[in-house]
Amino acid sequence: MAPLITLLAGSALARIAGLLGVDYTDSWPRAIAVGLAAMFLVTGIAHFAPPLRDQLVAIVPPALPAPGLLVSVTGVLELLGAVGLLLPATRVAAAVCLLLLMLVMFPANVYAARMPDPPESMTTRLPLRTVEEAVFLAAAALVALTG
Repeated sequence: MAPLITLLAGSALARIAGLLGVDYTDSWPRAIAVGLAAMFLVTGIAHFAPPLRDQLVAIVPPALPAPGLLVSVTGVLELLGAVGLLLPATRVAAAVCLLLLMLVMFPANVYAARMPDPPESMTTRLPLRTVEEAVFLAAAALVALTG
């Protein structure tokens, strides 16, 4: 739920700043890019911060190799994507790459939802998690399509 709150609050605050004269966030797509950047900063840091890192490693499906390495790589990609969203020259590419990354990582959420005893931070039921994911994907798509 924290990523969703970060996206929504970050986007709203950025848009308010735009309405107050900050050119950088003078439209909803630009404000949403800031909200997405904030969200991916939070989630990217979680890939390295205990105890969340251990919980993320635990939800990597067992068929995938080197769960710790995968969590580190995806964390770095999320952090790079967050920076990319804030730079006008890379905003669209970052949004597309993050959208693809979210699609690739979603099976880990499905796996976590089916675990008999999921990690504490992964207890969101799959239908709600799927709706959240749809919001994240829609936000990234909007930024990708409107720059």
